[in-house]
Amino acid sequence: MKMTHAHPLSEDRLFPPEPSVRGIARRLYAEVRSLPIVSPHGHTDPAWFAENKPFADPSSLLVIPDHYIYRMLYSQGVPLESLGVPRVDGAPVEQDARKIWRLLARNWHLFRGTPSRMWLTHALSEVFGVDERLTPESADRMYDRIADCLHRPEFFPRALFEQFNIEVLATTESPLDGLLHHRALRQSGWRGRVITAFRPDPVVDPEYEGFAANVAKLGELTGEDTQTWPGYLQALASRRRFFASLGATSTDHGHASAATFDLPRLECEALFRAALRADASPAQAERFRGQMLTEMARMSVDDGLVMQIHPGSCRNHNPTIFARFGRDKGADIPTPTEYVRALKPLLDRFGNDPRLSLIVFTLDETTYSRELAPLAGHYPALKLGPAWWFFDSPEGMRRYREQVSETAGFYNTVGFNDDTRAFLSIPARHDVARRVDCAFLARWVAEHRLEEDEAAELAVDLAYSLARRAYKLEPTP
Repeated sequence: MKMTHAHPLSEDRLFPPEPSVRGIARRLYAEVRSLPIVSPHGHTDPAWFAENKPFADPSSLLVIPDHYIYRMLYSQGVPLESLGVPRVDGAPVEQDARKIWRLLARNWHLFRGTPSRMWLTHALSEVFGVDERLTPESADRMYDRIADCLHRPEFFPRALFEQFNIEVLATTESPLDGLLHHRALRQSGWRGRVITAFRPDPVVDPEYEGFAANVAKLGELTGEDTQTWPGYLQALASRRRFFASLGATSTDHGHASAATFDLPRLECEALFRAALRADASPAQAERFRGQMLTEMARMSVDDGLVMQIHPGSCRNHNPTIFARFGRDKGADIPTPTEYVRALKPLLDRFGNDPRLSLIVFTLDETTYSRELAPLAGHYPALKLGPAWWFFDSPEGMRRYREQVSETAGFYNTVGFNDDTRAFLSIPARHDVARRVDCAFLARWVAEHRLEEDEAAELAVDLAYSLARRAYKLEPTP
């Protein structure tokens, strides 16, 4: 029997089914639904806002840059080439954006139950006014509507930024990036606040492709002798200052583990030489990365940049996809990650220092109640990042709150960040987080663990205030 396609969004989505608890969640959500969006960590392209050109077509906006979308399709046998994902060797890939959109529509059922479906449905409905489900029959109608919208000024990147009520948006760049788009934004006169974040992985990870050449380029950019350990550290400090001058308030570190070390200088120099020669063993590479986390913490104490650690991903797990398409193509897989002993060398030096703000994330949910919540519930320098990546989902967020709230409290967490490359998913992701948090708080009110006025205050903090405070994002004058 063919079903009619009702409006895809319910006002009560993600709220508890019990009427009395749902009523509390509705009241809490009414307090936060219209708050500005603080997006302190993500991977959108600053060129979109610097150049403010119209997005080309629905597929290049909503499908091709979104690894959540194409990893699911690839898992079901859809070649990435047929989705228009560029190859590193320049070999042909699908260029017909309408064909890519139709391919997504034919496979839309694969996304049932996933956050991707929720985010894209939100974007289609709230941004483009689409009131039907994506199907092969509706695909062309949707495509034409979105394509028509994208060429109107109100759908240009800056206009959408303002319509989404984004107060501040952080992108993420390598120390080797000249930040030309951020400089252009500073000079444009536009009032939207788009800032950068310092991601030093290419010059602190000996196993990153081209590490030695990257370190040499770092020296060229800074005028420091990066073939020596002191010169290398001075160059990193110099680039951090440059990033801060263009609005950065944070650094980000995507290491394979959370291991930190506090090694003697002679061993640091020996490890650095081995890394530059490209003959560091895996164990030496791990020690070097761990030492660099401690060095970055020391620099954060000096310059005030908030430090984020995103460990525990086995990057580029699929060598065939990595060879054809490069990094960040949906083949990163979570691994078990230990924190208590791993972070101890760094925390021994800086964990009690109020000048350090360290935000720790995980892809290993088993560590939340056992390790991370107790650590954050003790060390003044350490806060917990929100449910991240594969767990940026309704169930992941619920598990996060259930596992950390009793031990770390709410105020040793940092609110929500969307960590996305997909611009139009930002309001959707924040809306999901706000709904899930209001549902969680409503349950605590119903169980008489919180008064409703306390829950209302908490809802605002979780949606807005904690992120501003943790990332030092108070509005500019």
